[in-house]
Parts: sequence; C-alpha cells; structure tokens
Amino acid sequence: MPRLALCRGLPILVLALMAIVALPSILPSEADAQTVERGPSGLPLPRFVSLKSGRVNMRVGPGTDYAVEWLYLKPGLPVEVIQEYDNWRRVRDADGAEGWINQALLSGRRTGVAAPWFEGKQTTVPLRANPEEDARHVAEVEPGAIGDVHMCNGEWCRISFASHEGWMKQTLVWGVYPGETIED
Repeated sequence: MPRLALCRGLPILVLALMAIVALPSILPSEADAQTVERGPSGLPLPRFVSLKSGRVNMRVGPGTDYAVEWLYLKPGLPVEVIQEYDNWRRVRDADGAEGWINQALLSGRRTGVAAPWFEGKQTTVPLRANPEEDARHVAEVEPGAIGDVHMCNGEWCRISFASHEGWMKQTLVWGVYPGETIED
C-alpha cells in the first residue's frame, strides 16, 4: 500500500521538479529586470530633448512662482530631462546647470552639442563623410556648435550642422548617451 501511494505521488513530485526547472524560463531575465525608469508622463528618465523656443526660462522650482535662474536664447539646445513634476521638467544642460522648464517649451527633436568640454580651446571636432576613423573630413566643427542628430549606431552619429552633414564620434556629442542607438 505505501508503495502504491508513493507511485501515485511520484507524478506530482516530477511535475513539481519540472516546474522548478522551467521556472527560470518563465521568470523575467536579469536583462528584463533592468527596466527603464519612467516618469509620470510615461517617458523614460533620464532622456534628452531640445528647447523649442528662442526664449526659455529655467526656474529654480517647478512653477512660474519660482525665480528664473537662466534665460536660454538658443532654440534647439539639447537638455537632459532628469525629473518630472506635473507639466514641469527638471533639466540639466551641457554645462551641468539644473533647473525647471515647462514641458510646452521642450521638443522631442534630438540635437547635440559638439564636444562642449573643448570650448575655448584651440581645437575643432571632425565631421566625417562615413562612420570611420579614417574617413575624409566633411567639415571641422567648433566645440559648442549645435547640430541635428539624425541617427546614432552606438559608436557614431549622423548629424548636421548648418549645411554640412556627416558622421561624428558619439563620444564627442553631448545630447546622446554612450552606446545609444537612434533610428533614422
């Protein structure tokens, strides 16, 4: 009798063991566990956006009652959204200044600043014909110039500055993350 009970219980034990073995394949993987943080808007945080207007106030807090800390006069300037509160976005610029800007003054258009850390130095940043280290130079871009980012492959970005379009090493563009890919 005990032998029969053991035999009847065996399929349940086998099923339980099979379920334990199969568990890793139905549980989220480690890669899935590293999900992107999202703000109240549902958009990822942090993320890059650009200024819509030629006059944008950056305030010390999320509201018009807060003092203006900076006045930006350059439309298309990339900023990094690091926090959201209601219709306000806490942003960081290429110089590291942080403050709050109303979302209506921000655009999802991707732009980038050519090596702002080289501003004021006697150097330029090469814009190349192809995404290759030895490709011919299309232009020499001054550090701090703002361009439209068309795509990035994780290593190079196709970007246009005024009437010149070409490829720039992604590590030389502020406004895209290292290794980030952006589709055309």
